[in-house]
Amino acid sequence: MTVLVTGGAGYIGSHMVHALADAGESVVVIDNLSTGFSAFLPEGVPLFVGEAGDENLVEGVIAAHGVDSIIHFAGSVVVPDSMRDPLGYYRNNTVTTQCLLNAAVKCGVNRFIFSSTAAVYGNPDEVPVPEHAPTRPLSPYGTSKLMTEIMLHDVASAHGMSYVVLRYFNVAGADPLGRVGLATVGATHLLKIAVEAATGQRAKIDVYGTDYPTPDGSCIRDFIHVSDLAQAHRAALSYLRSGGASVTLNCGYGRGYSVLETIEAMRRVSMRNFAVQYAPRRLGDIMTMVADTSRIRSTLEWTPQYDDLETIAAHALNWEEKLFRERLGELQHAASA
Repeated sequence: MTVLVTGGAGYIGSHMVHALADAGESVVVIDNLSTGFSAFLPEGVPLFVGEAGDENLVEGVIAAHGVDSIIHFAGSVVVPDSMRDPLGYYRNNTVTTQCLLNAAVKCGVNRFIFSSTAAVYGNPDEVPVPEHAPTRPLSPYGTSKLMTEIMLHDVASAHGMSYVVLRYFNVAGADPLGRVGLATVGATHLLKIAVEAATGQRAKIDVYGTDYPTPDGSCIRDFIHVSDLAQAHRAALSYLRSGGASVTLNCGYGRGYSVLETIEAMRRVSMRNFAVQYAPRRLGDIMTMVADTSRIRSTLEWTPQYDDLETIAAHALNWEEKLFRERLGELQHAASA
């Protein structure tokens, strides 16, 4: 039994591959390396550089490696970018998954785990937001993921596939062992920006919107540690292997922190001050998003290990400092060459 991980060299995907490899699973990766890094993969894990929507490639990998389960991470994830380039997001997220599913169906792969997002809810009517809440995405990113969820449901019903859709809330942090983390240049994740500011790589951090009807005027998010998220995928795989029915699950902790609280947590952990600049609201941003986690906790054998904002911030900071040292060493080596 081999697990195919698409986007497995990216931020969340690489944590997933390490979690599977640590557990002794057979893993194979497809990644176009547009935002991923081959060096993030554990030694011995095969990497096929290409598109998850390349059906010939996917079918060949499935046949050659005996793939019986797919965990699909590959896609585009930046909300403001999706507002500027909606067609690109529908291509990368929805069309790519359609091709991937077609290859899976042709090859008889009947277990599929999909990386979705809380952005499918838009501004929810109730918080914490349950999985049965209305889906009203505010961005092409959210819509592209919702379209994929609908397509996956229909494909599974027609072809006897079982799936788990995991709707991520705000993913942050890095591998506690320092093996992998977020290294994408120009990343828009709040904690990534905060650690870059704390390490002097950014002059400031922008806060978009301070006039929301929240306690401090800034948006509120439910952060989940990337390693806990990877373990949720492992639990979802075990669930499907044991015959579990297809299901959609929120992935968060059920606790919200504001943007300003998150910045203060980074200041405490790093023991450094950094500039904050207030800016207008951004189109497509959601005011408050906190998960109702009762379904995932009752469905999967999953217990979060890092449910603490300062722990998440500390792991992100440790990773960023490691990256900073490595880049500095490369610059010094280049200067002396």
